[in-house]
Amino acid sequence: MTVENAVRSSDFSGFIQPDIAQAYFEEAKRASVVQQLARQVPLSANGAAVPVVTSKPRAGWVAEGAAKPVSDEKMALKTIKPQKLAVIIPVSAEVVRANPGNFMNLIREDIGEAFAKAFDAAALHGTSSPFGAEQNLAATTKTVKLGTAKQPQGGIFGDVNSGLDLLAKARKKLNGFVFDDIVEPMMNTAMDTTGRPIFISAPTNGTAEPVRSGTLLGRNALFAEEVAPTTDTGATVGFGGDFTKVVWGTVGGITFDVSTEAAVTIGGKLVSLFENNLVAVRAEAEYGLLVADKDAFVKYTI
Repeated sequence: MTVENAVRSSDFSGFIQPDIAQAYFEEAKRASVVQQLARQVPLSANGAAVPVVTSKPRAGWVAEGAAKPVSDEKMALKTIKPQKLAVIIPVSAEVVRANPGNFMNLIREDIGEAFAKAFDAAALHGTSSPFGAEQNLAATTKTVKLGTAKQPQGGIFGDVNSGLDLLAKARKKLNGFVFDDIVEPMMNTAMDTTGRPIFISAPTNGTAEPVRSGTLLGRNALFAEEVAPTTDTGATVGFGGDFTKVVWGTVGGITFDVSTEAAVTIGGKLVSLFENNLVAVRAEAEYGLLVADKDAFVKYTI
């Protein structure tokens, strides 16, 4: 049953309004560390060809009337293709019927967070990713272990700076960090070699945000849940690097379907919605992701 049919023919009038789809995308972006730092591009259903700069032009001094130097700016076209991301949420019909509009407002954050976590897991670690084996930041060859540097070499500051050192020696930029929540207390108390805090937290608006922000070594730094993979106890807990090398996009908006009659797999068993008086909301979106240079990143382990 489509959203329009659900509105016309069921008891759930007003359950989903098509014009709220954009709010769901904004909620997903707000909960995604990658989407906040990476470059967003327009994306069609057929994908897009994204120009990637591989070498920049150089200027030279010339005498009056002399021939001017010619320097090529080399670029490559890389393809970004959309892939479908989806979730089905079953809920009791009585709960929905009591206040269908407010119910959707309540689960909006949950849907946005589910999309954000699935996208970030693919972009950071390649978890269940349809984009390719090396289309994630964890594919980088550069690694630094936090807790290695001792005082007076800087402690955590020395470790974080070692990542910058690896990138700088490879002629890569560092313009952002993403870390798991478990690292935030460590960063909050870390000092540089002159006794200054290395992490400066951004002002908060008084509410609990899914992503905490600030600056680390003068670069944007974001902290969020599940940046570290939940299946890895010797985890990669963060990344630093050039987030202009990560490109993402979406096709259209988030589409919704509502059904009270289909069967849905719940707890490994196929359950009839009609028989159990349930309503199922299916949300779908198409995302594209391109990691143009995996080695423009360093991963931090703990």
